[in-house]
Amino acid sequence: MDITRRDIHSLDIPVLCKSCDVRHKGMCGALAPEELLQLSRQTRQIEQPAGTELVGESTDVDAYDNVMSGVVKLSKTLEDGRQQIIGLQFAPDLVGRLYASESPMTAEAASDITICRVPKATLERLVERNPVLRKRLMDQALRELDEARDWMVTLGRKTAAEKVASLLLLIATHLDPDARGETRVFDLPMSRLDIADYLGLTIETVSRQFSRLKSDGIITITANRHIEIVNLARLKKRCG
Repeated sequence: MDITRRDIHSLDIPVLCKSCDVRHKGMCGALAPEELLQLSRQTRQIEQPAGTELVGESTDVDAYDNVMSGVVKLSKTLEDGRQQIIGLQFAPDLVGRLYASESPMTAEAASDITICRVPKATLERLVERNPVLRKRLMDQALRELDEARDWMVTLGRKTAAEKVASLLLLIATHLDPDARGETRVFDLPMSRLDIADYLGLTIETVSRQFSRLKSDGIITITANRHIEIVNLARLKKRCG
């Protein structure tokens, strides 16, 4: 056993990091206590309400955001102002493209979020020195690439019913990846308009599909955004 490294839950964890429920799952789980202490001296935990822009497309990048809770949506905008949501990020994802001088997309809080903001130069120095951290961030990038390819299939080939079911499954499994059983409970981090934009559907179609899932006993909906998936297996079947 390597006695120079200590468990991420040890007493050497900085006070700032002890309140982070995802530190052992995200990039910080790859850091030795001394590295975590160094990082904590230069990071800030920030709470932002839904709708807050974290970084704009084509703006200079001077920091990265590690998602501690909530959901971040990624989008790109055409010259005429049309916007397309291109992805969602959940805890403990790192928001931002390593080594990029400008952001290739806009990142915005889709729900109320808590983030840990890391100076760009600080994180990139750590990545260069720590191969475990480098692999963990590469694994995230490859997972996002795989999910983007899967989403291309969803948008290009699936029916409206399958698209809405796929989105609900995506959100449910990412918000609580360790959950067991057939039920999941969460608040939708996106408005009906955002969902329609993300799926390439109209708002009316999205609403009809939610109503159908509800009438079929697969989900329940309270106050428009509070979702309970009653039967996860049946939802998966609806994904096509």
